[in-house]
Amino acid sequence: MEYHNPVLLKETVDGLVIKPNGTYVDVTFGGGGHSKEILNRLGPEGKLFAFDQDLDALDNTIKDDRFILINENFRFIKRFLRFHGVRKVDGILGDFGVSSHQFDVADRGFSTRFDADLDMRMNQNGELSAYNVINDYEEADLKKMFLEYGELRNAPKLARTIIAARKEEPLKTSIALKEVLKPFLPKHKEHKILAQIYQAIRIEVNQEIGALKELLMQTTELLNPNGRVSFISYHSLEDRLVKRFIRNGMFEGEPEKDLYGNVYVPFKKVGGLIIPDNDEIKENNRARSAKLRIAERVKEENPA
Repeated sequence: MEYHNPVLLKETVDGLVIKPNGTYVDVTFGGGGHSKEILNRLGPEGKLFAFDQDLDALDNTIKDDRFILINENFRFIKRFLRFHGVRKVDGILGDFGVSSHQFDVADRGFSTRFDADLDMRMNQNGELSAYNVINDYEEADLKKMFLEYGELRNAPKLARTIIAARKEEPLKTSIALKEVLKPFLPKHKEHKILAQIYQAIRIEVNQEIGALKELLMQTTELLNPNGRVSFISYHSLEDRLVKRFIRNGMFEGEPEKDLYGNVYVPFKKVGGLIIPDNDEIKENNRARSAKLRIAERVKEENPA
């Protein structure tokens, strides 16, 4: 399978501060670029586990005794690591969003460039597809999806238009969906708005926000003291969750203070936000919206 260059490869793996005999997890294996770099830095006693729910990713598996690829959603990270006898790890890497390969394979339905069946499933065995979302969801649910996941202010009109169109006949393809939404796609903004619409549907189909939250919540239990997370996000919804969790150990509100006014949070931020330079963006257009955040698990379980 043809996969493009991994984004922020050096910076992301550097952020983990690989120990030669450590145990690491790449929760978004894809083409295996980040995993190969981790393995390059591991010694003979090191171990790397990788997760990817996409069947296509299995074609890229790495033949290495130190490596195990798990064909599951990363929201099940703790369960499947325990199945392999692992309770603690030294680092977790995630490169979230859609892989270049998924965008480039027309019949997967992820890209606005191709006509394809409404699919967008990262797990090809998943029950919920873009077809189900567009043709079966209630108007209120469509509105909520476009508002929250697409950050589209005209979400109510989009939802109403889809409901009216599908009463005539089901919307089966991306061309059919684009035709229905044409009034909302002015020429100078067509690609941007369509990308937001597709993003909203894709996040809903794959339950991406819920999966990311579940992953983040499990990192505190899985990481050894001083273990690192190194996470790349591509849109503000994901990046906000990662940023808030690193800062507060929760997604909403502020952590509680003890009697002395101390606050315990499970992570400390390492460095600032890292984004690709112009050279990387020229080489790999997918990198243009990437944001990398690195954090370290603090030793103390409770405030002193």
